[in-house]
Amino acid sequence: MNTISPSENTHWSFLKKISFRFFFSYFSLFILLQNNGAYPYFGFIGNFFKNLFYNFVPGIGKTFFGIEVKIPTGPSGSGDTTYDYVLVFSIALIAIFSTLIWSLIDKKSKNYLKMYYWLSLSLRLYVGLMLINYGLVKVIQLQFSPPSFSRLTQTFGEASPMGLAWTFLGFSKGYNLFMGLAEVAAVLLLFRRTLTFGLIITLMTTANVMAVNYFYDVPVKLLSTHLFLMAAFLFARDFNKAWQFFFFRKPVSLTSIYQPPFKKGFKIFLIAAKILLLSYVLGYGTINAMASKERSIQAKAALPLRGLYEIEEVSIQKGKEISDSPTEINGWKNLLIDHKEYALIQYKNGEKLWFTVKIDSLAKSLQLKSTSADLKEYTFTYHEGVDGDFYLNGLYNKDTISIKTKRTLDYREKFLLTNRGFHWINEVPFNR
Repeated sequence: MNTISPSENTHWSFLKKISFRFFFSYFSLFILLQNNGAYPYFGFIGNFFKNLFYNFVPGIGKTFFGIEVKIPTGPSGSGDTTYDYVLVFSIALIAIFSTLIWSLIDKKSKNYLKMYYWLSLSLRLYVGLMLINYGLVKVIQLQFSPPSFSRLTQTFGEASPMGLAWTFLGFSKGYNLFMGLAEVAAVLLLFRRTLTFGLIITLMTTANVMAVNYFYDVPVKLLSTHLFLMAAFLFARDFNKAWQFFFFRKPVSLTSIYQPPFKKGFKIFLIAAKILLLSYVLGYGTINAMASKERSIQAKAALPLRGLYEIEEVSIQKGKEISDSPTEINGWKNLLIDHKEYALIQYKNGEKLWFTVKIDSLAKSLQLKSTSADLKEYTFTYHEGVDGDFYLNGLYNKDTISIKTKRTLDYREKFLLTNRGFHWINEVPFNR
């Protein structure tokens, strides 16, 4: 790495200055308004500007796109909402307007080396910290959890593209570790000497994430696209040299990003700030991720009645007689309890219905209320038998209902996907 930096007297072309003005305005606004937790504690600042845009963006949507309905602005779990798209369009409009005004006012500047340094630092931190955060939760397999009961009893055809991707990615601990380490490698972006090498890795990582989000309909398309564009913007200064080196085998010399001359005290401050930031992100980030993983494991372990219940026999007593007449419960195939608030009932005809669940361990009672409009409700008492037998007893339409089930806790043994294991040697492909 050649650390010789370009001179402050370097003349930028007119097109280069115009491009920089746009990207400086655009990326600065995007980071300010869509920080997504990249900068620690940045929300205190960002929320002020977000609240301003909550009132501004709907007007842009109505003016340019004819959106008459109220655009929801609150969090929804999706990063690709109508509000997000109109916000990005608004940012682009402001950046274009800013570029025009800036170009009219500033006709004397030869270059923007100092501003490029601060913009590149902001982008390196934004992309780097974002990917480190995402990488840490992948390393411990927290973002993509192993397939749940409901996933494993679902057919491929019933899964959404995003659900299929989450099942594929969550299946393997090893692949999660691989993805996580590739994203954590973005720590190389935080050092100017390792920036180019880190960008090569980051461009491949963000391109892959962006492709998954696009082609599996994951609602993080806007964010992943911007992470890729930011990495591409940073790599643009070395693109020609990389092209010459890889495709024409010409010797090249890389230079560090120009750093403005700082006073010694400020340099020490920057170094100390970087050390603290890295310690916080890598140290606290790792501790926090591990703690979240442990809480998730404990919550699963402490969940009462967690398991897969296969319905073996349904007995219905009308008064003093045992009835063989079919009821809605006769159509049950499986009862899945894998969440503290929800349960899933699978029917023999393939239908599925979600229920809210309330469990009283002391009274040994189980209450199910459907989340659909039909408002089906069941209340059972339960007790365990032998060899995994589990019994539910209650009333339904004034009839006494007794249900015998087979409870399975370690569901992995029941499914080929989770019990196949790893094989070095395969005489023939095992493709099922």
